[in-house]
Amino acid sequence: MPAIARKVLICAAIDGLIIQPLSTKGQRPFQPVRIRYGDSSISAVPRDQIPDTSSPDSSFEAFGVIGLITVSKLSYLITITRRQQVAQIFGFPVYVVTGVAITPCNTKQEADESVHMMANLLKRQVPNEEKEDAESSDEDVESSHTPLGEVEDAVGEQGKSRPDSSRSSVAEDVMRRRGSYGRFAQRWFSKSGWTMDQRRSLGLSIAGTISPETTAPLSSELAASKIPLEEDISSQSHVTVLLPKLLRTMQVFFGSSRSFYFSYDLDLTRSTSQQAWIPNPEAPLHTQVDSSFFWNRHILHGFMETGQDSISLPLMQGFIGQRTFVVDRDPPQMDECAYESMELADMSTSVPPTASPPSRRVGNEDQLRPSEKTYLITLLSRRSTQRAGLRYLRRGINEDGFTANMVETEQIISSTTWDHSSPIHSFVQIRGSIPLFFTQSAYSLKPVPVIQQSPEVNYRACQRHFERLRSNYGSLQIVNLVEKRGVEEPIGTQYEANITRLNEELSDDNKIPFEWFDFHHACRGMKFENVSQLLIKLKGKLEQLGSTTEADGKVTRRQAGVLRTNCMDCLDRTNVCQSSFAKHMLDLQLKADGIDMSAQLDQEAMWFNTLWADNGDAVSKQYASTAAMKGDYTRTRKRDYRGALNDLGLSLARFYSGMVNDYFSQAAIDFLLGNATEKIFDEFESDMMTKDPAVSIAKMRQRAVELCQKRVVADADEEIHGGWVLISPNMADVVKSWTMEEVVLLLTDAALYLCRFDWDLDKVSSFERVHLANVTHVKFGTYITSTVSPAHMDEVKNVGFVVSYQPGKSNVKRTNTRTLSTKGYIATNSASQEEAKTEVGLAGFFSPKSKPLAIRRLAFKAPYMDSSTVTSGTSGIQQTELQQVMTICAEIERLALEAQLRKEGDDEKNMVEKGEIISLQEAKKNTGLLEQLGHSIKRLVWA
Repeated sequence: MPAIARKVLICAAIDGLIIQPLSTKGQRPFQPVRIRYGDSSISAVPRDQIPDTSSPDSSFEAFGVIGLITVSKLSYLITITRRQQVAQIFGFPVYVVTGVAITPCNTKQEADESVHMMANLLKRQVPNEEKEDAESSDEDVESSHTPLGEVEDAVGEQGKSRPDSSRSSVAEDVMRRRGSYGRFAQRWFSKSGWTMDQRRSLGLSIAGTISPETTAPLSSELAASKIPLEEDISSQSHVTVLLPKLLRTMQVFFGSSRSFYFSYDLDLTRSTSQQAWIPNPEAPLHTQVDSSFFWNRHILHGFMETGQDSISLPLMQGFIGQRTFVVDRDPPQMDECAYESMELADMSTSVPPTASPPSRRVGNEDQLRPSEKTYLITLLSRRSTQRAGLRYLRRGINEDGFTANMVETEQIISSTTWDHSSPIHSFVQIRGSIPLFFTQSAYSLKPVPVIQQSPEVNYRACQRHFERLRSNYGSLQIVNLVEKRGVEEPIGTQYEANITRLNEELSDDNKIPFEWFDFHHACRGMKFENVSQLLIKLKGKLEQLGSTTEADGKVTRRQAGVLRTNCMDCLDRTNVCQSSFAKHMLDLQLKADGIDMSAQLDQEAMWFNTLWADNGDAVSKQYASTAAMKGDYTRTRKRDYRGALNDLGLSLARFYSGMVNDYFSQAAIDFLLGNATEKIFDEFESDMMTKDPAVSIAKMRQRAVELCQKRVVADADEEIHGGWVLISPNMADVVKSWTMEEVVLLLTDAALYLCRFDWDLDKVSSFERVHLANVTHVKFGTYITSTVSPAHMDEVKNVGFVVSYQPGKSNVKRTNTRTLSTKGYIATNSASQEEAKTEVGLAGFFSPKSKPLAIRRLAFKAPYMDSSTVTSGTSGIQQTELQQVMTICAEIERLALEAQLRKEGDDEKNMVEKGEIISLQEAKKNTGLLEQLGHSIKRLVWA
């Protein structure tokens, strides 16, 4: 495998920012890279053109390149300035990113200032242990095995500030561990309240603990990176006003969150069983990793495309933790060593979460009894980039069969030196959101899941999901932990129904068992030990799937399949159950090595519980912005009122983050992963909301049009000429309402149909039919319905049309009264507005007495055509908003004139007029104070 530079030198030259990969001992020198000012082009640079870096503040060293982003034609280089070794796997060191630098690549002056400030900052603020790591890393990696003691010292740092859960009070948890409560606790439980540093630390909900010790370096790095403030860019209209927030967000996302891991030598994205399947071990590391877990793939694309393999360093988001533990093949009796066991139990209560337990024997083989052996347990969780995002903004499944919060967790048992003579055991589990289209509101502590799309669309996506899982992992076992009653029951029932249908289409060997365990009901009264009931049910299946075993460098057994576990969030309940399954497999693996865990002195296995609790906290922070609930049970296997109060605080913190922080955070994640273009920030600034790029809006709209055509056009003789999804007031005969909604407009050779659509249930909620012979006038032009943001006031993009018509007998308005258990439509003649008549089906029209009424209007506004959503495989030139409006108006005019000529025999007349529907000036006058105040408050809080 081509070498990856373990350090790079960042300096500013005349024509661009220079990245000089620093070669390590025994490796070939690397070619420097230039990023030219003013654009994002990347190219190699001759060595004789490298600027002089003899001045101590003319350059700074980084531990790797994360990537390059470009927003509003401004480019920024992201590099790793601090790292911490958290583990050694197969003898190779593994690091977590603890600090990053964001260096502007726009002008030489900006780059020089940023490099100068960062160089001085790193001299002052790099912790001592990181200096030692930086000095010794090159020498350490030359050996095939990293000394275990170094790993223990490094991993212990991550949890030094966390007191043992069993000894801390709720007050201590809140005040001393406020980082685990997310930004909610930072703001409301802080003595200083809304400080400037805390405001600057606002960014992604997946940010980890930001302690007082790290706040100052974070703010300093922001300054050193020359991140522009709002006032600095206010005069640049082409630059999004959210650029400073985005840059601060990336600082927290990649640096302070402590959630991104990397190795210069090892592919962290593949499990032990998959490592043997790498097709070409000599290929660059970035070509070997699984793209589903390659988090900086998009922003690293420019380097990979130009062949810069030496600095293309893949990052994986998730968790990596490691511990050592001692077991005894022939454990002494309790009465022989009661004092010793009590001493070890006392010592275990102060074990740092990610360090080895301070046993007197760990790390000193000379003190071990002949029957004792030291093992190393490594836990890796890999978060998928597919449908990545935050709690209530990414739920369920997408059309390609990928689910939200998909995490692969691998537990590895090995010797401390990864000696090939000792077997290596690997056990893999997965978690992921329920594979259905559904949403939940962030504005509730117990939100009701709302299933979206039709049953058939849901089934097909679910089918694709499990086909992919079967291809990747083999046999499957589903563990569903949602409630069997209450708000969670309908989605659990639909999930089970889809699996039942799927199993009917599969052979007996490929059927997917479905185990529904109501966690809350079984463990009510804080009796979490009842999880053992689930383990008893699945014990046989667990042992049948087995684990992967590697001996003498060869895989002797491969895991036959995986358990796919889910609750609603796939966090708290899921982590408790997965840790139970993993403990059972650990016992089986050690039993194969001749060790009976049930006879060990340390029955509580604190080293195991704490490691899994840390894993649960990490995954939870990355998805829900707080530590995991029920963590006290995972750590201690005990549950009391203090843990329940702690969970209440976490629930409130999640509620706050879901309402406030997650919207912009989701936009940033979609942009960094390449799911959306930079236009997503303009869209966010307009509406303070984000789209789901994984759900194709175009496909949803097309399905809605097709469904409306089938349901509302009752006359088979009517020829359909077009169907569009447009925006319309939610009330009849007006051009503006408090809320506007997406509707379906159908045009046939006889009538216009305005269909109001239930997008959650894929159903027509109501429709209005206007005969073309009654159309009197069509007006198109500027149509501005809001003035709270620049995008809403763009007179080029905000256009629409109004259709005026004379009510008559042939015009019909119907409301669909169907629910899941009722059928029928209420049909009302729009001309008379007399009492409604209920009828089953859509055929037939209700014809009351005719009454002349005033001219009525149907108003339509074109949706924005230039979207931030990245689509693949699209071809052709997309229409602008105005072009779409003009095309629809022309079709309405042509068909309406034909219908009227046939009816009246009049001469052809001009029906379409160009003119303002709502002008900018009129919209400004009509924009209410409440609307402006509401958007201003949202912008203050959200952006």
